[in-house]
Amino acid sequence: MFAPLQNDSFLRACLRQPTPHTPVWLMRQAGRYLPEYRDTRAKAGSFMGLATNTQYATEVTLQPLERYALDAAILFSDILTVPDAMGLGLSFAIGEGPKFASPVRDEAAVARLAVPDMDKLRYVFDAVTSIRKALNGRVPLIGFSGSPWTLACYMVEGQGSDDYRLVKSMLYSRPDLMHRMLEVNADSVAQYLNAQIDAGAQAVMIFDSWGGVLADGAFQQFSLAYTRRVLGRLQRERDGQRIPHIVFTKGGGLWLDEIASSGADVVGLDWTVNLGQARRRVGDRVALQGNLDPNVLFAPPEQVRAEAIRTLDSFGAPANPDGSTAGHIFNLGHGISQFTPPESVSVLVDAVHEHSRRQRAAVR
Repeated sequence: MFAPLQNDSFLRACLRQPTPHTPVWLMRQAGRYLPEYRDTRAKAGSFMGLATNTQYATEVTLQPLERYALDAAILFSDILTVPDAMGLGLSFAIGEGPKFASPVRDEAAVARLAVPDMDKLRYVFDAVTSIRKALNGRVPLIGFSGSPWTLACYMVEGQGSDDYRLVKSMLYSRPDLMHRMLEVNADSVAQYLNAQIDAGAQAVMIFDSWGGVLADGAFQQFSLAYTRRVLGRLQRERDGQRIPHIVFTKGGGLWLDEIASSGADVVGLDWTVNLGQARRRVGDRVALQGNLDPNVLFAPPEQVRAEAIRTLDSFGAPANPDGSTAGHIFNLGHGISQFTPPESVSVLVDAVHEHSRRQRAAVR
C-alpha cells in the first residue's frame, strides 16, 4: 500500500540503532513561519478548515520537506481533536488560541464524558493515509495526540491558561472527578493513536505540554500515570515494523528518570535540560529528542550553527564504550515560533547533519 522507506534514520534513532547522521525534525515544522503555509491557510479559511481538509492537511505537512532536508514528517493536526470529537465545540479565533464552547467543570459534565466514536475523527485518519502516500517513502510520518492531562487542562479551563486555576481546583477539591476525566481521556487517546497507526503513522508522539505545571507527586498521579495507561495500550508493531512511542513533557526534566521508565521509546526534552546529563541518567532505556531553545533561530546564522553544534556536542558521540548506540533525535525544546526566519531553519538542519556526520567519522 505504501512505498518503501528511503530515509529511516529517524526510526532507527528512536530505537537506539546506528544512523549515518543525527536525524532532525521540528515541532510545529508545518506552520505560520512559512509563507506557503499562510497561503494555504488563507485558502482554507480557518485553522480547522485546514486541519479537516485532507488535501490541505497533506499539502502543509509536506511544505517544510520541500524546503529542508528534514528526517521526518509530522501529521498536520491539533492536540485537541479528541475532546472536540467528545462534543466540547473546539474553535480557533484569529489571534487567539483554541477555545471550547462547553468546558467540563462540574460532576454532570464529567459524567457525560465518553470515548468518542472514532469515525468523528475520520478526517485525521484520512489525512494520515494521504500524507503517507504523498511522502512516497521519503521520510517516516509521525502521528500524535495531546496527553490525557494536557487535554484535561483545556477541557476544564475552556482555553489556554496562565495559572491553571480551574483545572487545579478540580484536581485538589474533587480528585475523583479528575481521575474519571483522565481515564476517559487516556482510553480515547490510545484508540486515537492506534487508529493513526492503522492509517499509516510510523511513530506516535504524546504531547504532555502542561505536565510541567504540576507539583511533584501530582505529576506522577495525574499526568504520568495516564500517559503510562496510553502507552500500555498502543500497538508496538504494524506490518512487521516497530512503531516507536515518544513522550514529551514540557518542564518535565525533574521527572526524567520516571518518564524514561514509562514504556516510551523516546523522551523529548525541553531546553532547560542538559542533554549530556540526561543521556547519562537514562542510560540505554530510551532515546532522547531535543532540545534547542527555539529562540536561537532568531540569532545570526553563525550563532544558529554554533548552538546546533553545542547541542550535539552536549549529547556526545553516538557510540558508547561497549559499542552500542544511544539514540538522539535533534529537535527544538518546544514548537517553532511563527516569527522564525525560514532561512534559519535551513542553517539549523544543515548544521545538524554536517556536524553529526563529523562526530561519527571521529568515532571510527
